[in-house]
Amino acid sequence: MRKQMFVRSSLIIFFALLFTLSFSAFCLAGQTAKDFVKEAKKTVKEISVADAKAAIDSGKVAVILDCRTEKEFKKGHLPKAINVPRGLLEFKITKKIPNKSSYIICYCKSGGRSCLSSCTLEEMGYTNIVSMAGGWKAWVKAGYPIE
Repeated sequence: MRKQMFVRSSLIIFFALLFTLSFSAFCLAGQTAKDFVKEAKKTVKEISVADAKAAIDSGKVAVILDCRTEKEFKKGHLPKAINVPRGLLEFKITKKIPNKSSYIICYCKSGGRSCLSSCTLEEMGYTNIVSMAGGWKAWVKAGYPIE
């Protein structure tokens, strides 16, 4: 009798866990890059290119972080920007920016990767990071200086 109860309880727990894992996988399946960016935007602070330019000009910004690829960076970037591609961010950022309270403006080509990068940096403990809405494209369109 005890053995049957144990087997029955074990099966119920097993199927409950199986259902939970299957449901979780179903919920995550099919998410697009836009879905991830939309979710990240719930926690990440975004600023306009005009606000970014004003912050840079005022000297408030400690780091301008370009999270595009090295190839994109070499084609042109914001003055004094450092390049840490999004794909290497978690591995290289603590050496490039050891002070986790530094004021960081993060940008990419159009704003998606910088939003995701900013979210990752927040999760890593960086406390003063913003993502530049519109990214490189918006900066160039505004006619701001580039290197």
